[in-house]
Amino acid sequence: MSEFVICIDNASNPASLIVGKVYRRLPDADAESHRMLRIIDEDTSELDGYLYPMAMFVAVDLPEEAREVLISNAG
Repeated sequence: MSEFVICIDNASNPASLIVGKVYRRLPDADAESHRMLRIIDEDTSELDGYLYPMAMFVAVDLPEEAREVLISNAG
């Protein structure tokens, strides 16, 4: 799965996620085996991210320039 995902459903977490926003996905094979993703959300105080159901996101491939900007602005 891509390093970045777009939120398509924030009904259960409207304060933490914005529909249409690109979020960075952190690798977590255990979480993914349970159909969850570890995401750095709007609450950036948790550097390890939070777990959300995969169904709330769609993977997206970004141009290199966009990836660099998003990675450099994280944390």
